[in-house]
Amino acid sequence: MKWYRHRIMDDLLIKKLQARGAVLIEGPKWCGKTTTAEEFAASKIMLSRPDVKEHFKNMLEIDTDTALAGNPPMLIDEWQTVPKLWDAVRYTIDHRRKMGQFILTGSAVPNKEEREHSGTGRFAWLTMRPMSLFESGESNGSVSLNNLFTSPEKILAKNDLKLQDIAFLICRGGWPMAVGLPKEEALEQAFDYYDAVTKEDVTKVDGVKRTSERVQRLMRSYARHQGTQASIATLYEDLKNNDSATLNEDTISSYLEVLRKIFVVEDMPAWNPNLRSKTAIRTSDTRYFVDPSIAIAALGMGPADLMNDLNTMGFFFEVLCVRDLRVYAEALNGKVYHYRDKNGLECDAVIHLRNGQYGLIEIKLGGQSLINDGANTLNLLGNQIDTTRMNAPAFKMILTATGEYAYRRPEDGIYVVPVGCLKH
Repeated sequence: MKWYRHRIMDDLLIKKLQARGAVLIEGPKWCGKTTTAEEFAASKIMLSRPDVKEHFKNMLEIDTDTALAGNPPMLIDEWQTVPKLWDAVRYTIDHRRKMGQFILTGSAVPNKEEREHSGTGRFAWLTMRPMSLFESGESNGSVSLNNLFTSPEKILAKNDLKLQDIAFLICRGGWPMAVGLPKEEALEQAFDYYDAVTKEDVTKVDGVKRTSERVQRLMRSYARHQGTQASIATLYEDLKNNDSATLNEDTISSYLEVLRKIFVVEDMPAWNPNLRSKTAIRTSDTRYFVDPSIAIAALGMGPADLMNDLNTMGFFFEVLCVRDLRVYAEALNGKVYHYRDKNGLECDAVIHLRNGQYGLIEIKLGGQSLINDGANTLNLLGNQIDTTRMNAPAFKMILTATGEYAYRRPEDGIYVVPVGCLKH
């Protein structure tokens, strides 16, 4: 079976290894962290194997130099299962004074109190997510997000994906092991991931016993609120009628924190521009799973269900687009945010680069009516931004599921780009 590569992450990892003593790659299990790291490692320790883990822990206690003596870059997989390793690696980097010594991979975030020192100046962090459509080969990559920041006068690219294709890709997700499989087998991967999370991973992360049925109910509720700023109280209302008397908002918060630690959920922070008016901006995070297929698995849905309910499909298409935009933005030294104000004006995604440039993005399934709605939103928000205090948006884009071509609207300069054309 062919394993599809995270081409964007490859480039980022090379750059980080040249600038820091160690690179820490974090992200959900099954997203390809270890496979990517192995391509660049000269030696490796696989702590997911119990026998290797015990031997390594003992060696680390007895002789740190010998335990970490592998040829650089040395890959240490699932490093968080040996908390003392962090400080040992930090010490070794200081002692050797060379770049590119270690690659650490982990599918869970350990508690900060388990580390004596921070990794400032020694470690670089990379977040790996399931594959974008460009990496998995479904997007032809004919429109570069990076190029849009230079505001080209016109773009023209052909889209190869139909609505049925998008429905399948939402349900399959970006899991490397699913890409290239026959459709039925590919769709099963997300359900297997969901089972592993709810039955094992939520307990393995810190050893605290959690009820799998409660995790499943929470994930189903979370799936129904994708792309919204649903509060903990809202999630509690969803769950309380089918849960025990011990359920409360604190319990829900603790369960969500575990799902964040194992990179199942990745909420989107709010964007705070300088506005001409005194409109209050809502600062609550927006709810998202790290991949749309997790929400689909939680709700027990498939491609046919999405095609029969396009309104629901629109919500999950947004999750797919947010996943891809996060992957592309990271390659450009950028972050993805969400905008919403007290008057209900909302922008699905804002990509803000380190150099201060930003782009406004609305996500729509397609069709002229929805495209016009998205354009109205983008123009309203653009007009509210105080360009005497910050840059004007570098571009405004409507990211669609359908449409034969990517193009720039002559009346307002807004780009209309099918997600099947986009790359970093």
